[in-house]
This record gives sequence, C-alpha cells and structure tokens, in this order.
Amino acid sequence: MTRVAAIDCGTNSIRLLVADVDTGAGKLTDVERRMEVVRLGEGVDRTGRIAPEALERTLDAARRYAEICADLEVGRIRFVATSASRDAENRQDFIDGVHAALGVPPEVIGGEEEAALSFRGATSVLAGRHRGPFLVVDLGGGSTELVLGTRSPVAAYSMDVGCVRLTERHLHDDPPTPEQIAAASADVNAALDAAAAVVPLGRTATLVGLAGTVTTVTAHTLKLPTYDPARIDGAELRVDAVLTSCADLLGRTRAERAALPFMHPGRVDVIGAGALVWSDIVTRVRAEVGIAGGKLSCAVTSEHDILDGIAWSIAD
Repeated sequence: MTRVAAIDCGTNSIRLLVADVDTGAGKLTDVERRMEVVRLGEGVDRTGRIAPEALERTLDAARRYAEICADLEVGRIRFVATSASRDAENRQDFIDGVHAALGVPPEVIGGEEEAALSFRGATSVLAGRHRGPFLVVDLGGGSTELVLGTRSPVAAYSMDVGCVRLTERHLHDDPPTPEQIAAASADVNAALDAAAAVVPLGRTATLVGLAGTVTTVTAHTLKLPTYDPARIDGAELRVDAVLTSCADLLGRTRAERAALPFMHPGRVDVIGAGALVWSDIVTRVRAEVGIAGGKLSCAVTSEHDILDGIAWSIAD
C-alpha cells in the first residue's frame, strides 16, 4: 500500500487527491479530495502570460495542499499542470513557485499525456461496467482532451477549447447573444473537425465525460438539490436530456446560474461556455456513431479522472 498525492492544476481549478494505492489488488482508496477555483488561466488566451494575481491564488492553494499532504503523511507527490501553464510565456515563475511551496517541481505535460492520464483514471472504474471502446472527454478550462480506447488509448487529441478560453474569447454578454454563441460554437466545431481526423469518433461504444463542466451539467440534468458526487459518478444520461440541460445553462444569466443549488461559485461565469462545448461534442459523437452504423443514446459521467490517473502513475 502506497499513500500518494496527485495534484492537477488546470486553467480554472487546482485539485488534490490523497489516496492509498494497492497495486497488487488494483485498488485505489480515497483519503482526501479537494478542489479550489483559482483561475490560473485568467487572461492567458489574450496576453500569453499568467497574471500575477492568478499566480498568487494558485500558489496559496499549493501551500495549503502541502500542509494537507504533511498532515496525512503522504509518501510521494506528483503535481501535473495542463493548458494554462503550457501556453504561458512566464510559466517558469509558476514552476519555481510551486516547487518552493510543495518541494516537488510541477510537470507541465502535453495534451496527449493529459488525455492518457484522464483515460486511465476514468476507465479504471468504468471498464467493468460498460463496454468499449470508450471515448473519454476531459473538458477543462483551456483545453479539452478526447481519447479513444478499450484497455489503453489507441487515439488521442487535445483541442484548444475550454470553458474559460471560450468565455474570454466570445461569451461577453450576460446571457450571451446568439452571435456570440455561434462564434464560440464555430471554434468548437473547427476543433472537432481536426480531432475527428485523428480520433475515429464513430467507433465510440461508451461516451464518458469528465471534469467540472460535465459533472455540473449532470447535476443540472438530475435536478439535484445539492452537489452530490455519489449520484453524479457513473450517471448514465440520455443524450437528448444532456443537450437540453446544456442549452438551458447556456441561456441563463449568471445570477440565475448562481441560484442553482449545486453550482460552485467559481463556475458561474464559465459554465455556459463549458455547456456549449459539451453539447457540441455530444452532438458530433452521436452523429459520427450513427454514420458508422451504431447508436449513441447515453453519455456516462465519471468523478474519476486525471487525478486518479496521476495517482496510479505515481504508484506505478
């Protein structure tokens, strides 16, 4: 048994998983999960740099995570950083700051490795319940990873679209205008065209969505009175219900979104763009599966994602 800490720092949030991993039994047991919205990627799409205030928010969270790891007597830590830090000119300031806070350097990984870690985290739980091939979609703040496979990835692609990036680029009004929505959707579909040239979307047997946008859309579809991971994890939702929920979130004002009982305050302003991305992906995958002679009627949500994949990678 190995006690590890996995940290995932994306464009919108920084998350921690402390887990006991038994590689012999193939079992991962949660000890602690935390998430803070720090918006590291605020303005990166426009300026190409991490803003000083965004960096400080992130480093404050990293210091808190370091205290938790010490209290829980973690043996090994792996800190993985994704889209915002990949794109930033001043990422060395981020790397140095995290190293000082945690004692380990962050690994700024590429989109393909991010996709592979997400795939492992999700399928380590879902593979026994659903049939493959799985198309695992990790929808983040700055990028969205698509990875197809059954036991291991066979094709993967990282799209430079995410809930923070599209909000900053297009969805400026509250609620967004039809013209803004059309422009954002055009970006998503152009990215999907490129992804489809690499990942055979039509081979999907089970579509799996990960990360905060997808789990929030799931909570909305289920009409949950509070955010309930136990009900969200593994939820199988009809495609039409997912698309209806996405359209509803996109069309709401920020005040209306904030009033939803399951909505995290840090997602209020970006969940519309996230819902748009998820809607376009679900629509495209359903169409590609249909063209290939199959039928996609449901989408599966997983609370197990890149964090679980990072934890397994440490134990390995």
